[in-house]
Amino acid sequence: MTLRYGKERVERFLDPQLFEKNYILAYYGHPKSRIMGIIGRESKERLGVLLREKAAVYKSLSGGKGVIPALYIIYGTCQPKGNINIISRDLLREYLDFAIENDFLVYLDHQIGKYSLKEAIGTLLPYLRYPNVHLAFDVEWRTKKPMKVIGHITGNELNDIQEVMKKYMTKNNIPGKRQLVFHQFNHRMLRNASAVKNDYDPVLLVHTTSGWGRPAWKKATHERNSKVKTIPYKGFKLWLFYSKRKGVHYDKPLMTPLEVLALSPQPGLIIYQ
Repeated sequence: MTLRYGKERVERFLDPQLFEKNYILAYYGHPKSRIMGIIGRESKERLGVLLREKAAVYKSLSGGKGVIPALYIIYGTCQPKGNINIISRDLLREYLDFAIENDFLVYLDHQIGKYSLKEAIGTLLPYLRYPNVHLAFDVEWRTKKPMKVIGHITGNELNDIQEVMKKYMTKNNIPGKRQLVFHQFNHRMLRNASAVKNDYDPVLLVHTTSGWGRPAWKKATHERNSKVKTIPYKGFKLWLFYSKRKGVHYDKPLMTPLEVLALSPQPGLIIYQ
């Protein structure tokens, strides 16, 4: 992974106040799957246009904060019995290069499956060499029985995985602050939340409200997640595409950007699937 990007661009990604100064607006999915999100429905080029257009809408409502576009890419996809399919290295490299050339951030999301958290994050850590890359994991899929059993994580495990990421960044001189994101839509997905710590600088833990359906349901989930005060960085996820297909999630109606920014706490990371 030889990096060849200009100093000015790299410094912009590594601003220590990046997440205080800006909202992050991300489009989510896998390049090879239409069902898994918008990234699989559009070419990279068209995706870039749509992402900038949506970012401009949020910018008009941001009250002076910046809005940085991002690609939220499913890196490891859970299969039956908890096996994981990893995205092709060449395909991922295409999207990483496209993102950095367009001043986009990238989140790499691992669905974990039957593997340990340390095994899952271990495959992601080398990508932190890219100055615009952040990491994520989806504990819903931390299971050997996907679609039957909802996975979970504990507060102590969150601390352990932050420590792993911090040590890697220190040992390998990874610059900047990097986010570690996880999703929650069910109260059982985060256990012993009171144990969570947020003092693993330069790691920024982000607690993202997931889930689908009516705005009232999503707001209620976000309100519950907001009670985890030890994770001050919050995110919010929306589903773009309506479908009658069984098992395909959707929001109806889709919340407007104004409604999203009116949430309390206000999400710093906003994801569209």
